[in-house]
Amino acid sequence: MGAVTRMTEPTRATGCLPTVQDEAWLPVEDPAAVGAVRRRVSALAQRLGFPPSRVAEIGIVATELATNLCKHAVRGVVLLRSVQADQPLVELLAVDSGPGMIDPETCLRDGQSTTGTLGIGLGAVTRLADSFAVLSEVGLGTGFATRFHATRHPVDPGTTAAGLTRALAHEPVCGDAYAVRQDGDQLTLMLCDGSGHGPMAATASQRAVAVFCEGDPCAPEVAVQRIHTALVGTRGGAVSVARIDQAAGTVRFAGIGNVVGSVLSEQGRRGMVSLPGIAGYQARTFRGFDYEAPPGSLVVLHSDGLTDRWSVDGRERLLAAPPLLVAGALLREAGVRRDDACVLVARVGQP
Repeated sequence: MGAVTRMTEPTRATGCLPTVQDEAWLPVEDPAAVGAVRRRVSALAQRLGFPPSRVAEIGIVATELATNLCKHAVRGVVLLRSVQADQPLVELLAVDSGPGMIDPETCLRDGQSTTGTLGIGLGAVTRLADSFAVLSEVGLGTGFATRFHATRHPVDPGTTAAGLTRALAHEPVCGDAYAVRQDGDQLTLMLCDGSGHGPMAATASQRAVAVFCEGDPCAPEVAVQRIHTALVGTRGGAVSVARIDQAAGTVRFAGIGNVVGSVLSEQGRRGMVSLPGIAGYQARTFRGFDYEAPPGSLVVLHSDGLTDRWSVDGRERLLAAPPLLVAGALLREAGVRRDDACVLVARVGQP
């Protein structure tokens, strides 16, 4: 097995899902970076009001994940995230381009390791975190995702959608943004790539998020048209909206501009059609297209901060992994450093 999971996303019965803030991407290239990761995540937990004992536990997990990257990985990075749900949450995502693990379950047992160490640290991670998941693909790399409440308790049942944003280097904010709505049995995804990068691009993409979340449920092409109207006077951007109908086993997609939408399954990857234009400037046609999305398949949206040259052929572990780890793997492999990047992944559930 390559994917070990004990992780879900928080949900609400209707409306947009809780806001997730990507606080910091921290590269781990030498032992000194381990302490920096621990200090940053501890400061985040303290700012969110976590008790000292829980802050210490999160620090232990951060140290173990960062140490693991430093010892065994290539180009490892730790992402700190905060989730504004009913109670604040802290998430850690550690992703690398290392050799991967043949048997992750064995590596996570206390006293076991494929590298000759005791292996007790990763075992502690699974015990201290409220949610835990790992995706490891031999020859490609490994990702660990952990979530912490202020006090330990079982994870809330939830939807299966997660996104990541990464700002262009030296920019204070990311010009790409995403949002997810849950309206009954329908899950709707929205991604906006604000034109350019930096604060002005972020203003456009955040306006798209507000319009998407505050409006009534509607068809994707209607949502895109609403966003287009709202972005007049901003830099504009590329926008995609996908509505997953679990009962029908379909996804309806509408897009304007250079955004990518795909359905992933054991049969491979199927692209979805986005029409030419720039939301807020030039967009003459708003049209939705329907695609099959069987239970267990993945719906992926991403900006042009990721290249379109990625594949899922022969990657059973990736297809079975939680959306957050799928997003991390795609960003690791296809993300470019010359632009903001955003990727959003959702799993189609049983009707």
